[in-house]
Amino acid sequence: MKLSFKNVMPFLVLVAVALVAMFIKPEADHVPGATETAYSAADIAWVLVSTALVFLMTPGLAFFYGGMVHRKNVISTMIKSVVAAGVVGVLWITVGFSLSFGDSWHGLIGDPSTFLFFKGVKSGAAWPGAPTIPLGLFALFQLMFAIITPGLVVGAVAERIRFTSYILFIVLFSLLVYAPVAHWSWHPKGFLAVMGAWDFAGGTVVHITAGCAALAGALVLKRRKTHIAHQETPAANVPYVLIGTGLLWFGWFGFNAGSAVGASGLAVNAFGTTNTAAAAAGLAWMFFDVVKGKKPSVLGFCIGAVVGLVAITPAAGYVGISQSIIIGVVGALVSNIAVGIKQRSTLDDALDVFPCHGIGGMVGMLLTGVFANTNAHGIPNGPQGLFYGNPAFFFTQFKAMAIVVVYSFTVSYAIFKFINFVLPMRVTEEEEELGLDETQHNEKYLQGTLLVSGGNGKLVEKAAEF
Repeated sequence: MKLSFKNVMPFLVLVAVALVAMFIKPEADHVPGATETAYSAADIAWVLVSTALVFLMTPGLAFFYGGMVHRKNVISTMIKSVVAAGVVGVLWITVGFSLSFGDSWHGLIGDPSTFLFFKGVKSGAAWPGAPTIPLGLFALFQLMFAIITPGLVVGAVAERIRFTSYILFIVLFSLLVYAPVAHWSWHPKGFLAVMGAWDFAGGTVVHITAGCAALAGALVLKRRKTHIAHQETPAANVPYVLIGTGLLWFGWFGFNAGSAVGASGLAVNAFGTTNTAAAAAGLAWMFFDVVKGKKPSVLGFCIGAVVGLVAITPAAGYVGISQSIIIGVVGALVSNIAVGIKQRSTLDDALDVFPCHGIGGMVGMLLTGVFANTNAHGIPNGPQGLFYGNPAFFFTQFKAMAIVVVYSFTVSYAIFKFINFVLPMRVTEEEEELGLDETQHNEKYLQGTLLVSGGNGKLVEKAAEF
């Protein structure tokens, strides 16, 4: 490959960041004073475990997406999800955490200098919403959410986007979309939080932002050749999808129950609603497919379960476990119908990210406004929903959802257009035909071996691509 400034630039930026970070002096741990709430060992242990669980979701997502694309694009699809752990892992330490949770600037964005290069995180006082764990642990827990969000967008633009262009997208999306929305929703002075909107674990911050970015990316990159020709793309490896679903479901317990930022009854409730909504949604999707004349499928149950996890995310700690069944069922049915509409359109969202994550997140945000109940969460001045006599909260949720949808789509569309101007985002027709595994990474996906006839009546073993 011929070297150019564009090829060398990412390496130079990383080296520059490493050199600057070398001069950041380590800080001593903050010790809570007599007037402060002491740290809880149980809370620290639970959030540490939850942080690891949320990280596990990123390789889980890679398996989930990688199993559904064509076999010639498995590796390229999986690495685009996993590489976010590298890009965001460095970006969050340098400036991402500051933009999301730094000193608020008019409720719109955090001061980038507050925790620049994590300065002040180790020695700082605990986060107001998580007083029993160190600020550094809270920052690392939030990092895992920032990692998986751009990875979700991969499914919409799979099989046609250049790897280097997607790296730049991760950086710009994290800085211009994820960080502002995280600040609006989860910083005490963020304007959505002040407005009275509640998002327990990321329905707006993670799923709506990623879903709207996915829609923008699919529109900018346009349709694959196979999509134009109405050729069905065979799933490369359905067991991969099943493995990915299991890892996502398992990791989601940390995603939602960990968002209680403590080993508490609130965490137990979020754990229960998470599992129940996923179970109900997986069944609802599979059974609804049967109603439409299809056979029950592994893909149907897996996709439905993930949609249920998406839908319950903003509500997980705020609703009762029994109400999570209706949230899972409604989320699955709405997303299933949305996928059907998309399939009859010209939109080439390869793995249905917008119908599943975008619309699933919207449904969850609205149903939080319907079913939130103070008896479920026990939070002083916490949310109470429409179903329990408080229509004002529902309309607040609707306004917050609409704001995030418009902002995320508009800015993401501009990001994709900008990158396409700076670096061609779409691979060539020849590269698309050969597959991105080979043309972008010089690697090939081999599933195993195949027994074929050796011409003499005997079966011989041959490398097989699936």
